[in-house]
Amino acid sequence: MAFRTDSRSMLRVWQLLVLVIILGAWHLATRSQQVAFFFGEPWLVAQRVWSWFFVERDIYLHLGVTLLETVLAFGIGTVAGLGVGLWLALSPVTSAILDPYIKAMNSMPRVILAPIFAVWFGLGIWSKVALAVTLVFFIVFFNVYQGVKEVSPVVLANARMLGANRQQLLRHVYLPSATSWVFSSLHTSVGLAFVGAVVGEYLGSARGVGYLILQAEGTFDINTVFAGIVVLTAFALVLDWMVGVVERRLMKWQPKSGETEKL
Repeated sequence: MAFRTDSRSMLRVWQLLVLVIILGAWHLATRSQQVAFFFGEPWLVAQRVWSWFFVERDIYLHLGVTLLETVLAFGIGTVAGLGVGLWLALSPVTSAILDPYIKAMNSMPRVILAPIFAVWFGLGIWSKVALAVTLVFFIVFFNVYQGVKEVSPVVLANARMLGANRQQLLRHVYLPSATSWVFSSLHTSVGLAFVGAVVGEYLGSARGVGYLILQAEGTFDINTVFAGIVVLTAFALVLDWMVGVVERRLMKWQPKSGETEKL
């Protein structure tokens, strides 16, 4: 255990060292005004972030809008993907009929839907939520679908021999099998929900961090653009960490890596 703790501490040290090297290289490179014009200056970016949060404080409204859009899209897309994935995985005929249409929708560049959603839902949060849902849905859907299909026939046969009905199979066999696949997709989905929300704001909105970035880009304020990117990245990591916490709590039954070999 002590070795593992020390290893984890060293890992954090190396990760921090990489960050310091990146920031140092960025600082040295932007000492040239030509480079600074395109990449900003880390100190000015940090000042802008500080001003947003502790001086002007207007970032809270914009960040709250973006996070609300992200959470709504993440929740709706996850539930829809889980439901449709289970339905089609357990309905082979329906799945075969809808297969070409699902592939067609998945292959469609979702960004082109943003103007359509803006017409349907207006320039409020729901057009951004709709765009982000289209990104989240297919990630969750395909993982759930594959997770159900990967259920062992032996496990299914044993459960049926014990008298399990369809609802019991769904609860005790199919859902646990799909759960690990679902959580593996959620780490990607939360980032895509964030991307969808910001892209929607970028294409047309009056609030949100994407809106702030668009305004800064219009005035060639590269430091504010990078400040927006830093804020979005930090909160995307926080959301991903929260998904990881929920995953560890709900997946306690799953053996950790290497434990099966020991058994």
